[in-house]
Amino acid sequence: MKLVAAALLAASLHTPATHDVQLKTTDVTFTTADGQRLGGEILQPAHATGELPGLLLVHGSGAGNSRRELRAEAEAFAKQGMVVLAPDKRAVGYDKTHRDYSQLADDALAALAVLKKQPGVGRTGLWGLSEGGWVAPIAATRSKDVEFLVTVGGPGLAPLRTQSWNATNKLDRAGVRGSLRGAYAGLHRLVADAGLFPEAHYDPAPTLGKLTQPVLAMWGAEDNQVMPAESAERFRAYVNGSLTVKFFQDAPHALHSDENTLTPGYAEAVGTWVKNVAAGNVPASSAEPYPAQESRSVDTPPSAWWESWQLMIGGMALMLLAFLAYAVRRLGAGSWPARVLAVSGALSIVGTSYTLMSLLMTSNGRGVTTGPMLLGRPVTWLASQLLAAVAAVAVIACLSRWRTASARVRMVAVAGTLFLPWALYWGLLVP
Repeated sequence: MKLVAAALLAASLHTPATHDVQLKTTDVTFTTADGQRLGGEILQPAHATGELPGLLLVHGSGAGNSRRELRAEAEAFAKQGMVVLAPDKRAVGYDKTHRDYSQLADDALAALAVLKKQPGVGRTGLWGLSEGGWVAPIAATRSKDVEFLVTVGGPGLAPLRTQSWNATNKLDRAGVRGSLRGAYAGLHRLVADAGLFPEAHYDPAPTLGKLTQPVLAMWGAEDNQVMPAESAERFRAYVNGSLTVKFFQDAPHALHSDENTLTPGYAEAVGTWVKNVAAGNVPASSAEPYPAQESRSVDTPPSAWWESWQLMIGGMALMLLAFLAYAVRRLGAGSWPARVLAVSGALSIVGTSYTLMSLLMTSNGRGVTTGPMLLGRPVTWLASQLLAAVAAVAVIACLSRWRTASARVRMVAVAGTLFLPWALYWGLLVP
């Protein structure tokens, strides 16, 4: 036994650690189905012999992402004994308001064909991060060259539902409380209904159900962009083949300790799993215990006709026009309830729009900028709520004087009557 132990120790001393593995890189190009010529970089162990598994990396969201965004993963996986292709992502035909997961899947297969032809490449598969967790499974159902699949932070539910959960999480982390949380999620549905949220209602379940390749699905237990527990539930419910579900404690969405460093154990887990699968040792399905997910996501079906973006935006514009028309001409004269309603209603609409749009525009992977806060609410939102309450009282006063009111006062009263359900819908008249 002592001789065996000594032999194993000696062998381990002569086995280079992964950080000592030298890599060689090769620049490649591939052409998409619509004729775009994109580049990429292949990384592999410099002194490897025999066939190695090939792994194509599929980007997360973001227009024009290049191979540089995937450099940390490409290097770490190559040092695990794989031939890794980190491609550039298309910029033409992809932006914040337009993207096509089917087209992105075809882009991935075009890049995979280049990887497959490289000398020394054996079985090939895909790795998809975040949005790539929607795209890579589509590609996997279209080609036999995808012999295994790895996802990181792969969403198991529709993009709009996922983004609404993500948006609410950002407000929670910023300390926001109250009705603004629902209003901000509602804004994303409004944007989707207006056609400005691409692939909003894409359901990944049918695609997951078509997967026959072995799948390794991983999430950070502290993922606050994609629902880790719910997504794992969906993968387990629909993937029919071998599925390995793994969570990394205290790890974020992309499984990075920092911008250029992967979570400890992540690269090794991918390397071990891929090499086993490539060698024909497909593991039986397994799943680690789900992490505690503080809140569940909420379904976000398309809006009803009465809450459509046309009626919401159009109604808001008409109310604002009516309020401003009276306020400008009657600031120092006229009925006091109408003046109060016109001013408070207009300011509440403007403050609500400003708060929601500023949250949307400042949102990024790190969180959201709320501005000054009071009582768990951005000051602009709290002011909009107080102004809405004042407007509600003024509406009642205007309606009580309807018989003796002038045509202009009645116009403001009608606008105020429309303002009440609008304000309720957006949470201005509730805590």
